[in-house]
Amino acid sequence: MTTPDDRRYTEQHEWALLQPGESEGAVVRVGITDHAQDALGDIVFVQLPEVGTEVAPGTPIGEVESTKSVSDIYAPVAGVVTAANEALTDAPETINADPYGEGWLVEITVAGDGGDPTGALLDAAAYQALADAG
Repeated sequence: MTTPDDRRYTEQHEWALLQPGESEGAVVRVGITDHAQDALGDIVFVQLPEVGTEVAPGTPIGEVESTKSVSDIYAPVAGVVTAANEALTDAPETINADPYGEGWLVEITVAGDGGDPTGALLDAAAYQALADAG
């Protein structure tokens, strides 16, 4: 199981990666972790929120359905969904193949002072410890 150091993690097995750029507010790309996709098995369907949806940390923003179960996806930060990975509609298995790359789910724009909105989330070592314990 891989846990890249360049992003932050939630206890619900989502990752959040601050995107580079100078836009109004920070943009955070969100996906599910390698651990989560492995536990789910073959992903067959993804339901993502509409662009423009306001989200709050810890609230469900979509679902990932596998051959084993259906799991909610939770927002790691507060903001507005500004992009959804539409490629997953036709190829949800991309999440299994590349959970930290092409398998990303949504981008959330966070209003604020330009600080890192993911700072309160788990770092890679803390997430790895949580996943290993679970």
